[in-house]
Amino acid sequence: MDSSSIQPATVHVPVLPQEVLQWGAAAAEQTWVDGTAGGGGHCRLLADAIGPHGRLLAMDRDSQVAEKLTKQLSASATVVHDSYENVPEQLSALGWHTAHGILLDLGLSSDQLADRQRGFSFQSDGDLDMRFDTSQGEPVWKWLQHVNEKTLADTIYQFGEERFSRRIARRIVETRRTEPIRKADQLRELIYRCVPRPRSRGPRTSPRLDPATRTFQALRIQINDELGILKRALARLPACLEPDGVLLIISFHSLEDRLVKYAFRDDPRLQVVTKKPVQAGEDELQANSRARSAKLRVARRSDSP
Repeated sequence: MDSSSIQPATVHVPVLPQEVLQWGAAAAEQTWVDGTAGGGGHCRLLADAIGPHGRLLAMDRDSQVAEKLTKQLSASATVVHDSYENVPEQLSALGWHTAHGILLDLGLSSDQLADRQRGFSFQSDGDLDMRFDTSQGEPVWKWLQHVNEKTLADTIYQFGEERFSRRIARRIVETRRTEPIRKADQLRELIYRCVPRPRSRGPRTSPRLDPATRTFQALRIQINDELGILKRALARLPACLEPDGVLLIISFHSLEDRLVKYAFRDDPRLQVVTKKPVQAGEDELQANSRARSAKLRVARRSDSP
């Protein structure tokens, strides 16, 4: 698989690309899994590294992503529409069983954010769907119609770490009595009325987090069971690695990073490679601001306790 195996049909820019190559050390004829293939950026790097005789399994929960990748990747790569927690089953179905490396990029892709009809971005005017796999579960807007106020507040607080969670939940429940909250921009404006706008501290300070960010993150995590899937995958993926195989996980918020950190530390099958998370350098941050919150942790398969 050479660099022409993927045709760029995406606005997504992969984070930490050089760090993935450095710490993954993918080599010719190896077997690799990209469990969150997204826009295909990391897939392209891995495809180039393992060469035409390597094997690449590209997986994604998003059916639209899988469909695009099937057209973009060469025939020597295998694209599957499935969650990364099912890597063991997919490897077994292919007769591969184990891999030299597994990569997970847990972030939301720029392609998904740019799709105004799916409601991932609070800047969109589309329906509040937010499901990665639209063939399963219910969209956020339907969930908001029936969830009780306490559960909603707890979700926003636990998954978004939003200190105004109870105020937001109360306003949502009050509003839905007369008008369903179906659109992303509708929810955004409701949040703006609940969360005080931060004061600017001058031009030299880092950009402030938009007041809607934490709530949208929490609802997306809830509707997709993101932390549940990550927990289950962390328990299952080490068994899918060859001896000395590597597991690379890029997280974007503390809830994910904490799970990865402790799983790598406590699993006797794994040896921690990166004592501290690897983060983007200044050059990448200038070119891709979304890399600012990305943290890469790496562990190696080792059966020694």
